[in-house]
Amino acid sequence: MQAVQIGAFLRGNLVAAKTHVLIVEDDELVRSLLDAFLRERGYRISAVGSGAAMRGVLAHESIDILLLDLGLPDEDGIALARQFRTVHQTPMMILTARSTRNDHIAALEIGANDYLVKPFDPQELALRISNLVARNRGSEVDGRAPAFGGVRFDVRNHALTDSSGKAVQLTPAVFSMLAAFAKAPGRVLSRDFLLDAITRGGDAPGERVVDVVVGRLRKKMGDDPRNPSLIKTVTGFGYMLQADS
Repeated sequence: MQAVQIGAFLRGNLVAAKTHVLIVEDDELVRSLLDAFLRERGYRISAVGSGAAMRGVLAHESIDILLLDLGLPDEDGIALARQFRTVHQTPMMILTARSTRNDHIAALEIGANDYLVKPFDPQELALRISNLVARNRGSEVDGRAPAFGGVRFDVRNHALTDSSGKAVQLTPAVFSMLAAFAKAPGRVLSRDFLLDAITRGGDAPGERVVDVVVGRLRKKMGDDPRNPSLIKTVTGFGYMLQADS
């Protein structure tokens, strides 16, 4: 294998190893094949067969890309995709047998990043996923010093400074929560996900601790708790950090 090919192969595997793909496909055979194919390429996979099961995954985990079949048994796929897009900026690829121009346009109008008509080549799917993830990560705020309403957070150096440049002290729990938000700006993080982030998987008093730490973080960032503009509450889902564009 040539050096260029080896480099591309290694980069692809590194991207895959960090990527959590949620597959929502009601056909059990197709779902199993996609699961096995992508796992072989190093992706972390969650695979479900309904909209209700999809919500269950999203309530407890953060994902990097959604593969959504429109022909689900329990609800309309377009409506589900639209609902997903209202609270998540995560890349979304539509997988469907619907091949008309109007179907394609409808999917793009509700915020799909890509559209693949069945039957499709699995290799093409893998390439499209890789491209979507790479584009999304390239557009995210990096870990050096993302800005949130004038407040800057240097993840690598564990430093938070306010708009005047003054250092702000953070407790370990508040720091861990801000670090979790900073790695996923513009994405909704569930209470369970944030609870795990601040307790590192250990025992905790319950989900209420997440609300308490969010309140403390808002105070540290100068975010008005009555009308927050930085850390948004997404009812029924969790919280989202609004990063500067």
